[in-house]
Amino acid sequence: MGKLIHFVHQSLDGFIEGPNGEFDWPLMGPELSAYSQELSRGGKTFLYGRVVWEMMANYWPNAEQYSTDEHDLAFAPIWRETPKVVVSRTLEKADWNTRVIGENAAEELTALKESGTDLLLFGGSELASHLTEQGVIDEYQVCVHPVLLGGGKPVFQPRGRRAGLELVESRTFDSQVVLLRHRRKP
Repeated sequence: MGKLIHFVHQSLDGFIEGPNGEFDWPLMGPELSAYSQELSRGGKTFLYGRVVWEMMANYWPNAEQYSTDEHDLAFAPIWRETPKVVVSRTLEKADWNTRVIGENAAEELTALKESGTDLLLFGGSELASHLTEQGVIDEYQVCVHPVLLGGGKPVFQPRGRRAGLELVESRTFDSQVVLLRHRRKP
């Protein structure tokens, strides 16, 4: 059985993007970058909602043209080679080894997990909230960055359903970013 991991960067005040949609605040130091790359390897399938997918698809295919950052240069080939799934009600097709799921996302992703596929969900508060409500996410890896954004998009959209979790790891990267790793209780 595969599992679905939600890997997300958030501000200390609980946002995944600032009030104007900005995502220029995550601190990708060498330790966090290495951890992110290690987590991304190993036969996983990347999972996105449409909004995050469009941001990723506009950057990672040609990241070397936009950046000289070591993390970007190391992650770009991983991104291009890894199979991807996008959940969207409006997107019909996507490039870069990507499958689009339009309806019944929870059921289709559960079937993928049952086939042995490990999924890595990057960000996406609406999709993460929906999949949490449906009990599809097995593990949450939240990287808390030392910044207060003062508003923006929260990590999770309110859904009105409680989900019990257990802490399995906490760790500090680059003396700045704290990883909180939780598993869903059975």
